[in-house]
Amino acid sequence: MSFDVSALSNYTKENEQLLVTSSIFNAKTQQKIQSQGNVMTGVKSSEQINRIDTDAVFQAGGSCGFNAQGTTAITQRPVTVGKIKVNEALCPKTLESKYTQKALQIGSRYESIPFEQEYTDKKAARIAAQIEKALWQGDTGSANANLNKFDGLIKLIDAAAGVVAANTAPYIGTPIVVADGITKANVRSIVDAMFLAIPENLVDKEDIEIVCGWDTFRLYILALRDANLYAYDADNTGGEIEIPGTNIKLVALAGLNGTKRLFAFRWSNIFLGVDMLNEEEKWEIFFAKEADEVRFVAEWKTGINTAFPDEVVSFKLI
Repeated sequence: MSFDVSALSNYTKENEQLLVTSSIFNAKTQQKIQSQGNVMTGVKSSEQINRIDTDAVFQAGGSCGFNAQGTTAITQRPVTVGKIKVNEALCPKTLESKYTQKALQIGSRYESIPFEQEYTDKKAARIAAQIEKALWQGDTGSANANLNKFDGLIKLIDAAAGVVAANTAPYIGTPIVVADGITKANVRSIVDAMFLAIPENLVDKEDIEIVCGWDTFRLYILALRDANLYAYDADNTGGEIEIPGTNIKLVALAGLNGTKRLFAFRWSNIFLGVDMLNEEEKWEIFFAKEADEVRFVAEWKTGINTAFPDEVVSFKLI
């Protein structure tokens, strides 16, 4: 409800400007989806991803006549958004007994907070990081308030029919069990299995990638380095590396940290639902005169889904 200054000693001469913000991941998943133009705006509760699929049946030519063959299917999958807000009340008077008193304006009534830019930058970054996690790990049945506003991709993909399972004999040989986990010794086999499991009609598409958490990604980089494969290098840029001998990247996403899950899909197959584009970046900080406090308010809607689950590859320990 306000500033927690319990970790600070009462004021002694310190530099009140030295408030260092920690590094927080950006919402990379959201950025990837936006780059494909797959953001559905104006979603107040739920809307459908309208899908179309068709085949092409070849017939012998060289003669007159018409013989209709083939099917075009129009189907839908829903994107249901969660309605989310962040409210915080800040009482600047709490800062008077600490070193932060030197940053306060002169007088006994404060209509703003010091270091407002640092505060709002950090708040926006924290929101972005929590959205990134929820896009993957969201579950409306969770007890975690930051995860139970909408269902994320892990839950949605696991519930869908037709998803290709990479942790099966055709791709990995002996499936890897929970007790074994993902290790430096088996992570290359797991990534190779993901590559093998990608359907042939998708493997040459430019926007297909294999994604995992940073924990799995780092194990993979170390495994490549230790294997000392002289024809390839284990250097990566921004948590992305082309898998040696393939045309596909392995991409680290903070939203998958700790899940021990990998997925492969085309980014054009993932849709994000919002009410207004980048609404989570639009916030307000104002002085509430009746309460004599400064308030932070942000509110937005977010949801996600995949259009074609049968074009998704999933790795899950059994």
